[in-house]
Amino acid sequence: MQVKKNPKADLNRNSSLYFVIGLTIVLFLTWRALEYKTYPKDEVVLDLVQAVDDLKEDVPVTEMIKTPPPPPPPAAPEIIEVVEDTEEVEETIIESTETSQDAIVEEVIDVDDVEVGEEEEEITVPFAIIENVPIFPGCESAKNNEER
Repeated sequence: MQVKKNPKADLNRNSSLYFVIGLTIVLFLTWRALEYKTYPKDEVVLDLVQAVDDLKEDVPVTEMIKTPPPPPPPAAPEIIEVVEDTEEVEETIIESTETSQDAIVEEVIDVDDVEVGEEEEEITVPFAIIENVPIFPGCESAKNNEER
């Protein structure tokens, strides 16, 4: 059985060559990075310049306005009045709606007993959109929509 593909379209044809070229370039760049020399920079001597004129600014004296402290909270009354509740509130008891697995369901509705009302849906067709009247057998000779 012969191979039907063109040998020039084979992607693995030169893959080893590209791999070797890539390794060579990476090895060269690594070697140059390791051999890169840096030279020490000359020490730069900075002369300190002393300020001859000391600037003194007169700061105006401002008065701090003190706000008065807040008034103390009113004292709690010492006499406690006890008010008796004379009204009785009726408590409503809410019964649980959950059922246990052992509970027996008494009402059984047969499927045959259920009446299903069929409703007819009215289909409204927008007659303003209809441009061409349908062609029925025997009306092929008519030329316009009104005659058809």
